[in-house]
Amino acid sequence: MTQYDLNLILNPNLSSEQVLTEKEYVEATVKNAGAEIVKMDEIGNRRLAYPIQKDREGYYVYYTIKASGNPLTTIGDVLRLRDHVRRVVLVKDRPEWKTKKA
Repeated sequence: MTQYDLNLILNPNLSSEQVLTEKEYVEATVKNAGAEIVKMDEIGNRRLAYPIQKDREGYYVYYTIKASGNPLTTIGDVLRLRDHVRRVVLVKDRPEWKTKKA
């Protein structure tokens, strides 16, 4: 199984119940794709570099998942159809990105 980083930007105007619903949906989508969530970081509202759908802020949630095959088609495409999801970035984690240069 290969490790991937799944980064989501959600609508910043969501209530805590709506954010919880979106996170549960993401977890169910990842599970249905045959992947597992290793780690989840919830950053919260942050200012965006440019407006997305006229919003200057976004609610950031980062997942580290382990999946086999191509999760971009199974997970990424399903999450992009959600109304409250502004951006989905799914990147294969590479160990050389985490090494420090001398």
